[in-house]
Parts: sequence; C-alpha cells; structure tokens
Amino acid sequence: MTSMQVDKQHDGNEAPGTAPEEGYQRGLGNRQIQMIAIGGAIGTGLFLGAGKAISMAGPSIILAYAIVGLVIFFIMRALGELLMYRPVSGSFSEYGREFLGPFIGFVTGWTYWLFWVVTGITEVTAAATYVQYWNKDIPQWAAALVFTCALFGINLISVKIFGELEFWFSMVKVTAIIGMILIGLGVITLGFSNAGDTASFTNLWSHGGFFPKGIGGTLMTLQIVMFAFLAVELVGVTAGEATNPKKVLPKAINTVPWRIGLFYIGALIIILSVVSWTVFEPGVSPFVRAFQEIGLPAGAGIVNFVVLTAALSSANSGMYSTGRMLRDLALNGQGPKLFTRLSKNGLPTWGTGVSVAMMLFGVYINYQWPGEAFNYVVSFATISGMWAWIVILASQLRYRAKANRGELPQSDFKAPGSPYTSVFALAFIAMVIVMMGVDPDARISLYAAPVWALILGVGYLCIKRRDAANGLTAGAAPQDASAKGTKGSKD
Repeated sequence: MTSMQVDKQHDGNEAPGTAPEEGYQRGLGNRQIQMIAIGGAIGTGLFLGAGKAISMAGPSIILAYAIVGLVIFFIMRALGELLMYRPVSGSFSEYGREFLGPFIGFVTGWTYWLFWVVTGITEVTAAATYVQYWNKDIPQWAAALVFTCALFGINLISVKIFGELEFWFSMVKVTAIIGMILIGLGVITLGFSNAGDTASFTNLWSHGGFFPKGIGGTLMTLQIVMFAFLAVELVGVTAGEATNPKKVLPKAINTVPWRIGLFYIGALIIILSVVSWTVFEPGVSPFVRAFQEIGLPAGAGIVNFVVLTAALSSANSGMYSTGRMLRDLALNGQGPKLFTRLSKNGLPTWGTGVSVAMMLFGVYINYQWPGEAFNYVVSFATISGMWAWIVILASQLRYRAKANRGELPQSDFKAPGSPYTSVFALAFIAMVIVMMGVDPDARISLYAAPVWALILGVGYLCIKRRDAANGLTAGAAPQDASAKGTKGSKD
C-alpha cells in the first residue's frame, strides 16, 4: 500500500484494514510460511555468535536468551496485530509511514534494506568460516563470493520455488537441532561417548556458578543475543505473497514461544550440560565444539554442514527481503522508480540485483579483514535491525490508540498486555543500545548510525524538494505507480 492509498483509505475510498493487490504472486502457503517463521531466526546468531556469548557470560547466557525471547514475543504479537489490520508486503515500513509519518516510513524502509544487506554479508562471512572447517586452504573471501552469486541465482526463480527451498532449509535446521538435543540427552543420561563421564546438568553451575562472569558479563551479551533473534520479523514481509495471510500469519507468530524454548533455551541447556562452558570460545560454533568434545568427529562435520545451511538460508531470506523493501519504497516515491518493476514471475529482480551488488562489498570485507569481519557486521546489523522493532512497537501503540477511539477497525489478533508489553519492549531495546555503547566491539555501530541518519536526512530533504516542485506530499507515490493496485511495470 502506498502513502496515497493510506490517504484514500481515510477518505473512505478504500475499506480500512484491507490489503490492496501489490502485483506479487501469492505463492507462499501455510507450510512454507510456518517453516520460514521457524527457520528465519535459526541462523548465525545461534550457531556461531553463541560461542562468543557463552565465553562472556557462561551458563547465564541461557537466562539472557530467555529474557530476550520474551521481549521478542511481545514484538511479534505487536507486529501480528498490525498485520491483521492490514497485511501488506511493506509491513513495518508501511505501518511506520501510516502511523508515524512518511519520514519514519522512509527511514524504516531504507534502514531495513541496509540491515538485510549487512546481514547478508554476515551470513556469507559465517558460511565461508564454516567451509574452512573442512579445508583451511580455501580463502574466506572466495567462498563468500561463490555463495553470494549462487544465492542470487536462487532468488531469480519464482516465489514458490523460493518458499520451497526455504522450507527444506528450515527443515534441515530444525531436524538437526532436535537431533543434537536427543544425542546430548543420551550422553547425559546414559553416559556414552568421551564426554559421558563428565556430562551432567551440574555443569550449569559447578564451574564458577551460574553467573561466573557476574551479572555485568550477562548484560554485555544482550546485543549478541538480540542479534540471534533478528529476522523473526521477516514473516511480516511475506504478507504480500502469502496465500491466506489472515490465517497463516497468526499461526506462525504464535509458534514463537515454543521455538525459543526448544531451539534456543533447550539446545543451550543441553550443550552446556554435556560440555563445560569453559571449553567454548569466540568464532567457533558451540554445537560443532560440543560434538568434538563428545568424540564424534563425523557428528561435528554433520553439524558444521547444518550451520552452513543455516547461514545460507538466512542470507537467501535477506535477498528476498531487500528486493521487496526497495520496491515498497519506490512505489511510495521514496526510491528510484526502476525498483517498481516486476519480472514475468512477479519478482522484484531490479531491487534484488542492486542489493546483491551491495552485498558483494562483503566479499571485500572478508578479503581485507577476514578475522574481524564478523564482529563488525554483527554490531551494525544489530542496531539497524532493532530500529525495525522500535517502529513496529511504536506503530502498534499508535494504531491501538486510534482503534480504541473508533478511528480504525480493531484487529482480530490483539497483542496481549499491550500497551504495557510494548512499552516494556521499547525500554528493553533502549537498555540494550546503552549496553552496546559500553561494549568496545559493538560501539562501532553507534558511530555508524549517525552517519546513516545524516545520509537519510539529506535524501529525504531532496525528496521533499522534488515533491514540492511536483505538487505532491513528501514521499507520496506518483500516480502511475499507485494506480491499479500498485503493480508497477513488468520487465
């Protein structure tokens, strides 16, 4: 939905709460969206980033994941309330534009695009790291280049094929984590393998206590933990291509609690019980290291393949998201008109292609700073990704207030406990940003954020000047882009 359509809705020309046709093919079914929702958050942040978090906080990292997981659930229910009000592909960028103003929509769209570009760099960086498990002679930058080009090819296929590939990517990750949990339980209860004599739930508190680095150490891991959950909101971007968004999206969102409980908290409890937290180190997947300690080198190789799949899956989802976000911006007159074009298969190939070109910059990062690349991009991805969560929560608060006043229809999927849960989540995100300022490794993202804000501010002023010259509201979509369901032109 474009800004012009928002205005028409409030003028009574378009039914409130309806989703206009955006030109996409609704090819994502319930099965695919459920697995995209489940697998979207199972990626680098858990499989690789958890190693650094464990070394910083010890077993108390479990508590950090539980608390952040609760906040994530509040965010997702806030998003769900908005999605049931109006399920559109632009998702939180559209909601920011409608409830917080065109400038916020502009900032959110471009920032979320940048987030996925940076995240794509992160994931191919991690994938290249996993390849070195088998062959250290393969340059990290070369592997990153191959993965980036291959994933771009996947994103040139129809959305149905994309959904099917993501379904199986996610199935591999889910099956692997469940398998690791069962094997770990077997080691703990039956005592087989090299770690059988020492594996015990007492490892959670017998090596310096549950908080071996103190509460401060746990707090310093929050930005790493938040990064692990980035991409859970991707399900909102699929709204424009879901076959039945009013039905499948609430189901996907309501799986968040058990996803977090099983795949994050459950998995971490098991591996930290099988192996002492003191064994894990930054830059090494704790899942791979756990299998090495158990004495199952083949198992470690299998897990390494799984985490490689997880990283590629996340990067693939990022390419999917960037093309849709750039098209939404273009349809609203906040991006180049070229990005409105769809391929014959209903894919925003121009936006995706430009995004992939930007991701190739990550190949240079891998070549120039192979050891530091992951930490750099993680910190910047975290701050840019959290902006989307802030906009979701703020938009939901504004929407709920308007709905309660009778100005907009009530959503049939209300966020429980709101507005208190949304306010709590906003306060928690603010605390994490403060903690990032304390962490020298994460502080770089706070240095980069003002530069990005300045770039966006200048860009928006240029748009205002252009629109004023054409007699349009700032950021409003041109007539030809918003007509007939905002389909845009075909390639």
